[in-house]
Amino acid sequence: MAKVMREKGVELIRLQFTDINGFIKCVEVPAERLEDALESGICFDLSSIQGGARTEESDARLFPDASTFCILPYHPTTARMICDVSGHDLKPFPGDPRLILKKMVQKASDQGFKFNVGPEVEFFIFKQQNGAYEFLDHGGYFDNVIKDMASDIRAEIIRYLRGFNITCEAGHHEVSPSQHEIDIKYNDAVTTADNAVTLKETIRIVAGSHGLLATFMPKPREGINGSGMHVHQSLWSKEGKNLFYDGSDTYKLSKLAKYYIGGQLAYIDEMIAVLAPTINSYKRLIPGFEAPNLKCWGSLNRSALIRVPQFTPGKESSTRLELRCPDPTANPYLAFAVMLEAGLRGIEEKIEPPLPIEKDAFKLSPEEVEKYHISALPGSLGDALRAMEKGSVVKKVLGQYAYNKFYETKHAEWVEFRKTVHHWERDMYLERF
Repeated sequence: MAKVMREKGVELIRLQFTDINGFIKCVEVPAERLEDALESGICFDLSSIQGGARTEESDARLFPDASTFCILPYHPTTARMICDVSGHDLKPFPGDPRLILKKMVQKASDQGFKFNVGPEVEFFIFKQQNGAYEFLDHGGYFDNVIKDMASDIRAEIIRYLRGFNITCEAGHHEVSPSQHEIDIKYNDAVTTADNAVTLKETIRIVAGSHGLLATFMPKPREGINGSGMHVHQSLWSKEGKNLFYDGSDTYKLSKLAKYYIGGQLAYIDEMIAVLAPTINSYKRLIPGFEAPNLKCWGSLNRSALIRVPQFTPGKESSTRLELRCPDPTANPYLAFAVMLEAGLRGIEEKIEPPLPIEKDAFKLSPEEVEKYHISALPGSLGDALRAMEKGSVVKKVLGQYAYNKFYETKHAEWVEFRKTVHHWERDMYLERF
């Protein structure tokens, strides 16, 4: 590593980690401090980080993961490494999202499972004009927007991802104007969470270099489809067998996979605050915009909360489940961790999923809703936080320290929103009453 840095003329190392919300934080050190960083970590002040330690416990250390070393493709004199955080006592910091996911992955491993995930990250690219953010293009699903720069920007992002050794499965224009999607290849959960954070940063940097704004806000404009982060999931044996596959089943799903579905549907209410963690998230999760808010599953049904992608003969290893309610404001480390816990509980508790639905869930009759035992997700961040409080999944996964920090952050956001008088309210009520 040191030899590569000398040969490539690397001058700085950017040591990265995320706060409780998934925002990247970093400390930059000269390249000469590489050995110090790897052997004894780099000290920093944790008290000013969202979800960080108290002032009297603020001394912390970043321990870089050598496997994440990469020279930044857009800044070739700087390398980056993703770090784990230790507290002032040199013990793993309980508020570190990456370590929280690592613990869940270890729990699955102890049960004989390897957890693979692959996210589809949607986002908008806006241009600033006359003090407002405007659409960059007016394309639709899979459109090739030749007259605008959107296609070139996606291509540039994908080229940079190669520099991070991140494999892109696909990139394309999404349904809404100026909306795009980039999918990254499935991998183990920790590596994929690292890659998802890197992807989001790269998207922002490339858009910014063109004088544009890339945003992962789920619903930046009313009346159009919002941005999600559909997450494909599968459990594998340590011998490399996909444990979700069963060729004798109609859906080609094993009993274990169906219990996993049952667990995620059973516990979705109490983990949705982690998967859709902003006020704005719930303006995406409404009927009519391809955003599932009804708790059901199926194969061809894209209104389902959990979709089973269609099976391709000879592709048994690709058998997987797609959870469609998360959005890209979620911290991927925490999101993958709670998803895994809910699925494992389904397996442990042998939770049978409800009957699958292969029709538009939003067009079901009241009798069909009762037949399929369908209910809706919480309708606001406030409702989601109340469901999280009543449940045990997030508390178990995050631990008391990180749970309290997450709840405090999100509750403060909800309180601030409730106190604010919005333009819609003035337009609706000011002159009427």
